[in-house]
Amino acid sequence: MTSKTLKVDMVVIGAGSGGLSVAAGAAQLGLKVVLFEKGEMGGDCLNYGCVPSKTLIAAAEAAHQAHAASALGVRVGELSIDFSKVMAHVHAAIAAIAPNDSQARFEGLGVQVVREAARFVDDRTVASDSVRVRARKIIVATGSHAAVPPIPGLDAVPYLTNETLFGLTTLPERLIVLGGGPIGVELGQAFRRLGSEVVIIEADTLLGREDPAAAAVVLAQLRADGVEVMTGGRATRIASGPVVEVETNGQTRTVTGSHLLVAVGRRPALSGLDLDKAGVETDRNGIITDKSLRSSNRRVYAVGDAAGRGQFTHLAGAHASLVVRRAVFALPVNADALQTPRVTYCDPQLAAIGLGESEARAIHGDDLRVEHFDFAENDRAIAEGDTRGFGKLITTKKGKILGVTLVGRQAGDHIHLWSLVMSAGLKLSQITSMIAPYPTRGEIGKRLAGQWYTPALFSDRTRRLVAILKHFA
Repeated sequence: MTSKTLKVDMVVIGAGSGGLSVAAGAAQLGLKVVLFEKGEMGGDCLNYGCVPSKTLIAAAEAAHQAHAASALGVRVGELSIDFSKVMAHVHAAIAAIAPNDSQARFEGLGVQVVREAARFVDDRTVASDSVRVRARKIIVATGSHAAVPPIPGLDAVPYLTNETLFGLTTLPERLIVLGGGPIGVELGQAFRRLGSEVVIIEADTLLGREDPAAAAVVLAQLRADGVEVMTGGRATRIASGPVVEVETNGQTRTVTGSHLLVAVGRRPALSGLDLDKAGVETDRNGIITDKSLRSSNRRVYAVGDAAGRGQFTHLAGAHASLVVRRAVFALPVNADALQTPRVTYCDPQLAAIGLGESEARAIHGDDLRVEHFDFAENDRAIAEGDTRGFGKLITTKKGKILGVTLVGRQAGDHIHLWSLVMSAGLKLSQITSMIAPYPTRGEIGKRLAGQWYTPALFSDRTRRLVAILKHFA
């Protein structure tokens, strides 16, 4: 039962990436901050998402490289995977990073941390079981949770989500994955490479948000790995086993496995907050906010997944920076103007920023140029024996950059350049003037930009100009 009332500058609800960044920034600026967290410090990313999944993927990649080494003339002995050690490494990675997000660290920064569920009492008051807090500003940073589809029978069958998957102690013999989005693809491929049989069931197309040609490169690798991918099939019923009935084009197929992973997307975690008592409006994507991330209640802001603008840890961090600037310094900010890259950490990785080609055509029509460069023409990719994938640059005919897609080994590390370019409003000419180290996969950025100028550079008009200038050189 609530026993005391505090008056503070700021309340932050949720100790994930966004909430921790806001709390740390505000506290270090001298504000009195209370941080509520009902679960684990670090939120989904540290405990159930980015960190454990990428650690698992690293183990799977090591196993795959051992298998594939013979293509480079390297032979290894019989491969053995100790799943218990793989999972021990996963949890060791979480433990190594956890101190950065710990209660002790944030209390050391001056944040009062309350490890209880919070709820709104009125438009500026938040309460938990032990404390009631009245604040000038309130930040909702509660993240999201795995969406569970209303499939008949699912509620009666044990199933995994990303929040329970990393508690496994034995390798699934046959894993059925519902959902062919980033989470389903990443984890499905990882478990296949660690030795599980894997079936991915996707009602639409695999990685449907992404460029179809880029998604096709990923799909080809999944199938080469031995993952069974069923697209255009809708799960209509689930029974113990688990057994999944899948309907495709009017025909029903039964898929049986040892484990079931539900990875059909995520929903903002807003239940129990009593947002209506604070006059905070929501929709299916989360809290409705303006470009400054302020809600219908002028004292309440939302960041990260709760703000309904995208479900990425790095976006939550960017939101936190904007909110501190707005809520603390009253500076103008625009969350709608953020250029946010995204990466699916499968192999090959698929990274993108800005508009895809179909989106760009819908908006700009014929005022569009598309440049394409294959990794098969990249010397480093050839040297590594891995030429899968390509880069695609989408611009207006005048050269305004609209979007970039990269698919290939470590594509996520090479989208950084384009994130800087688009955020800073740089021109293609500034990329072509950059010296890129050789040989690197990152050269693809300069090659795409340079390719944009090729038609003009080697045109008949340019040739005529050169013919004149050569007499004066």
